[in-house]
Parts: sequence; structure tokens; C-alpha cells
Amino acid sequence: MERERHAGKVVLVTGGGSGIGRATALRFAEEGAERVYIADRLEDRLERVASDLAKLGARPGTIRAELSEISECERAVREAYEGAGRLDVVVSNAAAWTQERFLDLRDESWLRVISVNLTASFVVGQRAARAMVEAGRGGVILFTASISSLGGSPEFSHYNAAKAGTANLAKTMALELVKHGIRVNCVSPGPSDTQQSVDLVGEELMDTWRREGFPTVPMGRLGKAEEMAAAFSFLASDDAAYITGVNLVVDGGLTAHAYTVPGQ
Repeated sequence: MERERHAGKVVLVTGGGSGIGRATALRFAEEGAERVYIADRLEDRLERVASDLAKLGARPGTIRAELSEISECERAVREAYEGAGRLDVVVSNAAAWTQERFLDLRDESWLRVISVNLTASFVVGQRAARAMVEAGRGGVILFTASISSLGGSPEFSHYNAAKAGTANLAKTMALELVKHGIRVNCVSPGPSDTQQSVDLVGEELMDTWRREGFPTVPMGRLGKAEEMAAAFSFLASDDAAYITGVNLVVDGGLTAHAYTVPGQ
């Protein structure tokens, strides 16, 4: 880990109260970020992460926001920008899902999942880009996509569609914003040990996967939130200065596998 990799930077992470968002915020603080703003809808999570950020030497900023609403996404970006006077790195990470078969998928589930995963990516990304253009310093905008952006999975049609849209949105943003010195990329996690995964499958099954491994993935285990955070840190750093418009897959080899010959 490079302790001065992000020295002096101002960072905003949405969904920063837990999981990948929390790990990413802490990673930037560990690598020298001056100010780290976190946006989340749960106040208690914000306060816990803010305390951890302060212990690492960063000045934390907490923004309680319901990121399914356009106005709240806009406010989150505005508060961070106005509070610090600039934004160097913005990570749009907040996510929501339900598990429903396509034929039974409720309209309200579709609308919420699209709002939190795709519409919020657009609003946070666009408002952050406008702030960066206004400040004239360039910057980096990053999105949490998913390996679900690359293919289908039963009972998650709304989530898959939203993540595919986010990954494609990043490509067009990258092309349009490059002239302003703004780079735009995605990280696509594979199955990971996060609070949302626990919420989806339950603590008992997660504990089994933690102890015995996750056989679907070639590496045989779930990803760690800290490993996703490392990918975000790299993409935001000068080491990635020639990288824009990519969807960096961090999945233990899962999407590399096409098929295995039966009986082999």
C-alpha cells in the first residue's frame, strides 16, 4: 500500500457506510486523502465509518442521503463539493436489489433498483463531472458495476440491467469528458463477502462459504471488500493515468470460465 498515493485529495464515496464503499473510503484515507466524504442512508453506519476515517488522519464528512432520489444524489455531490471547494475522486457505489423472478417482478422493485443502481450513477456522475469541469482540475469518476453487467442471472433482471447500463454509461462519459482531464471507469466485483451479500443469502450460508470456500469461483472463495477497494484506488491513481472507459473485473476468474467438458 502506498501511503502517499492519494495525498491531499478530496474523495466522495456513495454507499460509504458499509461493505465495498466503507473499505474504499478507508483505503483512500490510508493512502493519504485529505478529506473523505461518505454518503449513505443510515446515520449509524456513517458515524462509525467517519470515526475510522478520522483515526487514519483524514477529515471525514458525512452526508445522510436517500440515493434512490435524484435530488438527494445531487445534494450529496453539492455538499461535498461546496464543503471542500473541489472534488478529485468520486466513487458512485450505492446499490440496491431484490430477488424476484422476471414474471413476478413488481414495478416498484424495478423502479427502486434502477433508481439506486443506474439513475444514481447518472446523477452522481454528471453532477460530479460538472463540479470537476468548473474547478478546472480534472478528476476521476468511478462506478461500482458488477459481473452482472456482463451477463444474466435468474431472479435479478432489474439489477443486471442497471449494472449493464452503468458500465455502458461509463464508456460514453469517458469519451466525452476526456477533454476536461476527467477519467471514468468501473469496477465489477464478483461474489463478495459484504453486508449486502449477507442480507441476500443469510448469515448461515455466508459463514459456510467463508469456511468452506465458494466453488463457483476458480479461486475458490468470495472476494473481499478490501480487494475491490484496492481496484478503486488503483484506477484513481496516477498509475492508471492512461486508463479510461474500462470495466475492471475483479472476480477471482469467474467470468473467464466458459465451460468444462463433462466428465473431465
